Amino acid sequence: MRKVVSSPFISLDGVVQSPNEWQFAFDEEMGAALGKALETADTILMGRVTFTEWAGYWPTVTSGEDAGFAQWINDSPKYVVSSTLDSVEDWANSTLIDGDLTAAIEKLKAGKGKDITVAGSPTLVRSLLELDLLDELVLLIHPVVAGEGRKKLFVDDTALKKLELVSAEPTSSGVIIATYRPLR
Repeated sequence: MRKVVSSPFISLDGVVQSPNEWQFAFDEEMGAALGKALETADTILMGRVTFTEWAGYWPTVTSGEDAGFAQWINDSPKYVVSSTLDSVEDWANSTLIDGDLTAAIEKLKAGKGKDITVAGSPTLVRSLLELDLLDELVLLIHPVVAGEGRKKLFVDDTALKKLELVSAEPTSSGVIIATYRPLR
């Protein structure tokens, strides 16, 4: 069975929004962890906000240091969870999930292929965790306090959810790569 895995950059105060504004270093170990995530996944799951932000950008990237990721994400099947979008046809290989999230994710997990990675989408990650659909949460914890005004991974009224630590590795820049699995 395929796994659903989320690997967000996160600050010490729980911020996941706009890491380009607070992430001060990107080291080899982080690159290796993200490379491994891409090697083990062949399907992308994202929410409406991430889709609308990325659909206008990644299809235009054809050269430079991001070209490899751009090709991977553009060529991979993308499933967009939204109750407000009418279409996701603007980005090749995109499919809209606008009905029963649990049924759609269980069908994806039962299908053939590698893991399913969640791109950004903190609201979706919270929903997947709440519905017991998220199999791994790999946090790249940056030693920085991002401050107010940005979206956090977990909001104050998030229900209690216990996870087990699978591994934790510090990187040369002080980031901790911590892998958790929900206790079921």
